Amino acid sequence: VTPTPIQDQAIPELLNGRDVVGIANTGTGKTAAFLVPVLNKILLNRDERVLIVAPTRELAAQIKQEAQLFSQNMGIFAALCIGGVNIDRQIDSLRRNPNIVIGTP
Repeated sequence: VTPTPIQDQAIPELLNGRDVVGIANTGTGKTAAFLVPVLNKILLNRDERVLIVAPTRELAAQIKQEAQLFSQNMGIFAALCIGGVNIDRQIDSLRRNPNIVIGTP
């Protein structure tokens, strides 16, 4: 209902197409601060595709879980591409033409 400070500052900038670097403590809603504008962009244009690069597999998986939670019943799909897991499932996920691809180098 009430955005956190990072959300309050980042979401309007991201909705206006600006790049944002945000630093905030764990649990302050950083993931939502960038996922909300991403999901809005996809809802406005279903052909939109987004790549999210995370520094670790764990963070990439967490972002995918949050994306799935936030986009329930919206028809927006995300694929996770990380090392250390079955590549066949990841390829199948990419073949579904996801709106969001989340991965790590």
